[in-house]
Amino acid sequence: MDRTGRSPNGRRHRVMQRTTLVIPGDLHDQLRQIAAERDVSMATVVREALEERVAQARPLPRSLGVGDSRSADTAPRTAAERPEPRACH
Repeated sequence: MDRTGRSPNGRRHRVMQRTTLVIPGDLHDQLRQIAAERDVSMATVVREALEERVAQARPLPRSLGVGDSRSADTAPRTAAERPEPRACH
């Protein structure tokens, strides 16, 4: 299989990436229990959970400029150092 996920016969396969997760012991035990009950690997349980979560993810809305003060240094200022409000046009 090459980097595109194609085997020598031209069929597409899902390319898997190996990663390491650091999780609390109790979560590890729960994953192991679920995997044993379903007679699948822990990797399968984790992969399915990740796929479900990613499918539910929604992109963040794009900013419309609401609240834009047109002042680059507004964020670092404290409440006591705020500039005088500008007149509306």
